[in-house]
Amino acid sequence: MTIPQSKKEQLFGNLSKANTAFQQIYPGDRSDRQPVHTLYGGANLFKSDAALSLGQRALEILETYAPNYEVFGKVFGLTNTNDFSKKVYNKVVAKLKTEAIEDFRIDFEDGYGNRSNEEEDATAETAAKEVAKGMKENTLSPFIGIRIKPFTEEMKERGLRTLDIFLSTLVKETNGKLPNNFIVMLPKVTIPEQPETLANFFDILEDELKLPKGILKMEMMVETTQAIMSIDGTNPLYKFIKASKGRCIAMHFGTYDYTASCSITAKYQEMDHPVCDFAHHMTKVALAHTGIWLSDGATNTMPIGPHRGELTEAQKQENMQVVHRAWKKGYDHIRHSLWNGFYQGWDLNPAQFAMRYAAVFAFFLESYDDAVERLKTFVEKAARATLIGDVFDDAATGQGLLNYFLRALNSGAITEEEVLATGLTLDEIRGRSFKKILENRKMK
Repeated sequence: MTIPQSKKEQLFGNLSKANTAFQQIYPGDRSDRQPVHTLYGGANLFKSDAALSLGQRALEILETYAPNYEVFGKVFGLTNTNDFSKKVYNKVVAKLKTEAIEDFRIDFEDGYGNRSNEEEDATAETAAKEVAKGMKENTLSPFIGIRIKPFTEEMKERGLRTLDIFLSTLVKETNGKLPNNFIVMLPKVTIPEQPETLANFFDILEDELKLPKGILKMEMMVETTQAIMSIDGTNPLYKFIKASKGRCIAMHFGTYDYTASCSITAKYQEMDHPVCDFAHHMTKVALAHTGIWLSDGATNTMPIGPHRGELTEAQKQENMQVVHRAWKKGYDHIRHSLWNGFYQGWDLNPAQFAMRYAAVFAFFLESYDDAVERLKTFVEKAARATLIGDVFDDAATGQGLLNYFLRALNSGAITEEEVLATGLTLDEIRGRSFKKILENRKMK
């Protein structure tokens, strides 16, 4: 080389620092499990066995309105080729029987409403005791948390007070323990000072309640246009993340508040509205590769029939039509979210669970055979660009295929055994780096 080592070191000095700083900001997506949905339920209704009872209710609804895979497949437009609808149906049934709710958010905001201070104080204490009971009896969902009221000027005192009462009660009941994957949702974030204040309050709570430093985590909600574009014309979302001081792990989208902030009338406030797509893309671009999970919102059309009690055949048929129509609408919304790269969303009622898992499982399973062949061939060719049929694969596509298998595995759409058909190991899949897989294999 013509350049002396000393000059090369001088040349690369600032670049190395800049590259390192960049990698700290963009460490890449986390490989740990992300729930595919979050169920929101009013704090006044929460019980320790909610995950079990609501799961049972979801299964009953599925068996009532889709008693077999033929009906199920017609509702969602699934093909019967190679028993595809049967495969998806069986996976949905198994999911509802074993883990119908992945993530539960005990809601003190929109799902609870504005009540007297005395009533919300009492609800915070009762809900905490129910969580403690669920921890003892092992009946909680794998992920759980609470949504407090926003840290706006009008609601900051109430939001802080509820969190204080809830956590103080919970820690007292459990001798200092929190549930696994516990999270606090801060809604309607518009300025960095709001998550910064919550992070500072976490510091105080951990100190006062003798909790491990850093154990309290938060997630935030995008619900206003100001969260997408600030007055200076920039996207403020990473500023919100930075203000959380490492406490924030996820950013959720509030469909109906956001569409309302865009002056969309109620009839057209839907998850697939173009204003939502714009917000989704802005959020994705702002937070991609930072390790922050992204979640879409909810479909507010409930799959619930209008008739109750002893029903005539005509009423049963009308209920069936209403549920099926709502299921398909929610299914299409979820598929739209998945297509946009949002792998988590909200549910508001157990009647929605079947459409949630149908959409997630079908989305991944319909690509499975093709993805196995493409990834297996690409790895065997040692990362040389390949042409399978009319599809050209390069290194970036290889990384995309790897991401597909990790998402599919974490969602429950495919099993560990089905992942191994690629010729990769589970550690390689979970390592999430196609580049490292190839480098390690070249060394062998």
